[in-house]
Formats: sequence, structure tokens, C-alpha cells
Amino acid sequence: MRAYYMDDDLVGDQRLPHDSGRSVSDETLDKLGVLRWHIPVDPAGEWQSQVETIADERSYRNRDICLVTKEGMGDEFEKNLKRFYHEHMHEDEEIRFIIEGSGFFDVREHSTDAWVRLHLSAGDMIVLPAGIYHRFSLDMGNKSRTMRLFKDEPKWIAYNRSSATDTNPFRLDYLKSLQGQDVSVGA
Repeated sequence: MRAYYMDDDLVGDQRLPHDSGRSVSDETLDKLGVLRWHIPVDPAGEWQSQVETIADERSYRNRDICLVTKEGMGDEFEKNLKRFYHEHMHEDEEIRFIIEGSGFFDVREHSTDAWVRLHLSAGDMIVLPAGIYHRFSLDMGNKSRTMRLFKDEPKWIAYNRSSATDTNPFRLDYLKSLQGQDVSVGA
């Protein structure tokens, strides 16, 4: 996985790198609450036991596989990519393990509101904390086969960024975890 700040001045397809040339440190990702592992995907499937160990440690009880390709989604492909790329948050952690292909998870750095772009490929696993603003896009490879893990029953409710999500209790809890103090509404 490679992490860097996006260049907001670059325009064009969301699947392009939009690389500012400024790397993001592990320390910054830790402060944002982004957990990450690299577990090589081997043909024998030994990676599955490592994913299971993490799932057990973090109490993830359910999982599914999501395939994002033009062939698999047909006419809905471009529409879905735009939907995935809309800035949002969840009231649960977002846990993803890339089995095949690659893509970008962008997360907001709260202190600057800058986009941090995480380029994930096969073997990369991330956990985004509940309440963090983020979005997803494929890269130019146009393919991702991803295991999604869930603490309880699979649910995937995206709350698009708005004044309402800025005051969502899960968002406020996330902000408190960053600052270790009370967070004013709209911060």
C-alpha cells in the first residue's frame, strides 16, 4: 500500500493517481485511525488463515466478496464508480482485503481537510474507523475483487457528507478520538 496526499489541482478521471508527490507517513495514518496490513495472496490460499486471525481478533463475524469490473457490472459500472467516489462515512468500521486487482481509498485528514490517497493492491487490508470521511475508486486497472468484513450482519449504509453527518454521533466520536477532547459541532 502506498499513501500520499492527493493533488487537488489535478483534474480528470478519478482512477488516475492524482499524486502530489508528498507521501503520508505511517504515523499520520495511525493518527487518523487507519489500520493496515499486507498479507500476500498465495495460490494455496494460506492468506485466508491470516485474514481469519485478524477477523477473530477484531470480532468480524461476517464477510462477502465484492467484484468491481465493467464486465461484472455492465451498464451500471460508471454509475457505481461515481457513487463509490462520493464522500461519505459509515457508522461502522469499513474493513476491506484486496484479493485481486487494485484501487484507491481516499480518507480526509481532519486537521487539514486534505485527501489522503491510499493505493491498495492484492494482499492489502485496511480498516477505516467509523465516522471517517472517505471514498473509493478503482485505479486504471479497472478491477477489484475485495473481501468485505463486518462485525455483525452485513450492512453498508453510506452517509454522504453534509451538515447532518458533521453532527452524527459516530462522526463526533471519531473526532473526539483524534483530538482526545470535546469536539465542537461542525469541526
